[in-house]
This record gives sequence, C-alpha cells and structure tokens, in this order.
Amino acid sequence: MEQIAAALGDGARRRIVELLAERPRSVGELAELTGLRQPQTTKHLQTLARAGLVTVFPLGQRRVYAVEAGPLKDFEGRLRALIATIEANEGERDVLARYQAAISADTASANQDRWADGRAFTFDRLLAAPPDAVWRHWTEPALLASWWAPPSMTVTDCVIEPRAGGRAVLDYRDAEGRYRSMGEVRAATEPEHLEFDLSVLDAKGDTFFTGHYDLKFTEAAGGTRLRLDLRITETTVEAVPFIAGIETGWGQVLDNLAAQLTQEKD
Repeated sequence: MEQIAAALGDGARRRIVELLAERPRSVGELAELTGLRQPQTTKHLQTLARAGLVTVFPLGQRRVYAVEAGPLKDFEGRLRALIATIEANEGERDVLARYQAAISADTASANQDRWADGRAFTFDRLLAAPPDAVWRHWTEPALLASWWAPPSMTVTDCVIEPRAGGRAVLDYRDAEGRYRSMGEVRAATEPEHLEFDLSVLDAKGDTFFTGHYDLKFTEAAGGTRLRLDLRITETTVEAVPFIAGIETGWGQVLDNLAAQLTQEKD
C-alpha cells in the first residue's frame, strides 16, 4: 500500500496510469502524450511496475505497458476502510470545531481576571449501575483514573478522598506537557453526595481557575441518576482554553464513565 501511495503521489505517474487505463501503450506513445522525455517516462514506468501497478510486454523492439487493476482495487479497499473509520468518528472532529468556537467566544469576553466568575454548568446522566458502584468509580483512585482523564493521557495522580478535608487531585501528562488540578473535598455522604473544589494550576502552581463541584447520586430505574453542578471562580484571562472546554470536556468524561459502567455490567 505504501508503494502504491508513493507511486501515485506523483502527477506524471498518475497521468500515465490514466492513459494506460484507456488501453496499453508503448513508452514512446506515453512520452508523447505526457510531454515527458522518453528516459523520464521509462523511470516513471519502472516505479509503477515496482508497485505492481503496470506490467511490461516486450514485443520485439517495442515495450508496451498495461495497467493492473488488482493493486488499485486493494488500494481502493484500504481507502474505503479509512473513509469509513473517518466517518464513524466524525463526531471527534465536530467536538474540536465546537471547542474552537467556544475559545473564540470566550477570548472576546476575557478582558480581565474574574471575567467568568460565577459561571455555572449542570450535567445529568442516567448510569447503568447502582449508586454504590457509581460512588466507587468516583472515590477509588484506580477506577477514577480509568475514566476521568482522556485516553491519550498518562495519569500520575488521581484521587478524591471521600471525607471532609480529603484530597482532590487530578495530575496527568501527555507529549505536550503536564496538567495539574488540586483541591479539597468539602462534603461526602456515601453513596449519595460528594462535594469538592478543584483548582486547575499552571506550571508554577498558580491557579488558572477553581471549580466547585456538587455531585448527587440518586437511585433510579435502570441504575443511578447522576447530577453534577459545577460553578467556577478565580478565573484568569489565561484560563480561556480550559473554561471554553468545560462543557464539551465534561460531557465526554461522563460519557466515558457511562460507557465503562455499562461495559462492566455486561
């Protein structure tokens, strides 16, 4: 596949294949039709032959080339599979587009610190697990780390200690850098209520913004109704990319949690 892609990546070679698709042609005829010199045409044909795209027929003093459909069909199959994968995951691209639009909108508003203080978000999910199982996924570090951070990230510390004054930490990294959030649990009533603060920090440990999280776990038909209320304070101008991504980001994270609980149930 790599050879075929490389061979077809040149405009002159693609033109040769198009001409050969009509009928077999000699090197001289191909050179005349493409406007290339005959030695150049021969080199292009040799590249196409190595990729299996053409076959040469020595006919006395003439060398006639014919195109092979088989490798192109295989290449078409690979392209169709690639297109199907892209289309199946096009929602990921849409997420980026929405995130970009949110950053642009918030950048226009963020003219001073505290610009977004008091902004609130609410997320509601019906999760296919009883409240005690959902609670464990929030309060047991290994379970929490399995769904809270994006899959491309390496989690180095992830904990919400379910007691007043307990630690709330999310520390992870990727090839771009390290991302840290630290805070404190305000209230915890197993398995009904969890409240904590979490500040997103910069490289020096200064706060970009602080999120105040209030979670309620209510038993419902089919599992647990999770309601997450989030209010932000201490917002800085530099926090724009983080704040712009809250709605989309938490939507994805809770989708991860829902999918994991469903998988474990099955």
